[in-house]
Amino acid sequence: MPSIDINCDMGESFGRWSLGDDLGMMPYLTSVNVATGYHAGDPPTIRRTVAAAVEHGLAIGAHLAFPDLMGFGRRRMTVPPEDLEDYCLYQLGALDAFVRSAGGRLAHVKPHGALYVMASEDPQLAAAVARAVAKTDPGLPLMLLNRDTTEAVAAEGITLVPEAFPDLHYDGSGRLVIEPVKLAWDPDLVARRAVRMVLERKVEANEGTELDVDALSLCLHGDAPNAVETATAVHAALVEHGIEMVPLAGLVVTP
Repeated sequence: MPSIDINCDMGESFGRWSLGDDLGMMPYLTSVNVATGYHAGDPPTIRRTVAAAVEHGLAIGAHLAFPDLMGFGRRRMTVPPEDLEDYCLYQLGALDAFVRSAGGRLAHVKPHGALYVMASEDPQLAAAVARAVAKTDPGLPLMLLNRDTTEAVAAEGITLVPEAFPDLHYDGSGRLVIEPVKLAWDPDLVARRAVRMVLERKVEANEGTELDVDALSLCLHGDAPNAVETATAVHAALVEHGIEMVPLAGLVVTP
């Protein structure tokens, strides 16, 4: 039976500003990536999100970012690798404390926004993130867009996990087309793309070309206007096609 992890970025509210329907999304997921305060999130938001994830039995990952609250972590920054390692270690420690206090355990790490894109392309940045992960728990897998930085991550003793995005466009070279504000997608279209990513390992780029997909996890965005409707459609389609949804721990062999 084919299997896949379904993850979603969570805990991205800040103070009195609310983003996304985290609780509405959780029944349709196997993993969540919780913001750690650098691009979004604050201590009460982190606590509430972690508690809800534990209650739903979801695997909890750290959603690391550049220190960019104003830009929601989507602006590229020039950061020396040694500083980036410190930024990541700081964020991992904060989330780990909340997860442990809720009776859970960190399960994976996923960079956010600009850091995600840059670490997927730059082995030095990927290695810096991986070193912080290794110092926290060398058994934690690291999610990135593709396997281009696998060797750099593996050299730090960390397993790289590629993921795919059924509710985002890809350009012809396989790069994500990031929406400044997440748009509503047709839920049935996202569901068809998700099934195809799992069964055929393919996705159609926005230029019409066919791209290969190498992914153990699919990411759904909870900040879309119709996010819960989309997650419901994806979940139903995967079940209909006999695809098992399991957390990364059931799919990844770590060192």
